[in-house]
Amino acid sequence: MTGAPPRGLEERLRDTRARLESDVDLWIATSGSPGGPYLIPLSYLWDGTAFLISTPRASITGRNLLADGRARLSLGPTRDVVIVDGTAEPVDVAGLGPEAGDAFAARTGFDPRELDQPYQYFLIRPRRIHAWREANELQGRDLMRDGHWLG
Repeated sequence: MTGAPPRGLEERLRDTRARLESDVDLWIATSGSPGGPYLIPLSYLWDGTAFLISTPRASITGRNLLADGRARLSLGPTRDVVIVDGTAEPVDVAGLGPEAGDAFAARTGFDPRELDQPYQYFLIRPRRIHAWREANELQGRDLMRDGHWLG
């Protein structure tokens, strides 16, 4: 524990937005049948409103998101975590557009468009975002509700 006082809403919003813009990787949890719950790390591109990810279409994560669309994302270390609940929309390579595909490749360091295995892009729109460092920040951890930033 750091013993630091809890951050206020404005500081937490600023810190969280900085993490969304600067991090490259996240953990994504999905659930579906018959794959069941599944957790995997993926790279992402944040455009200021949504996360763009890509995974093999036939992977458990891909199948779960195509079947259900709900996703829970986690960014940062345990003692400075951002948790995002969102809804995934499939985006085919043809519908992605070259600018978004190029931006994803530049940001993440890999380009699914160049692979032989069919990859599926997903745009994950946050519905709820929480952020906290220590137990003293559990109160006030809500930063977004119903897709709208607080504050």
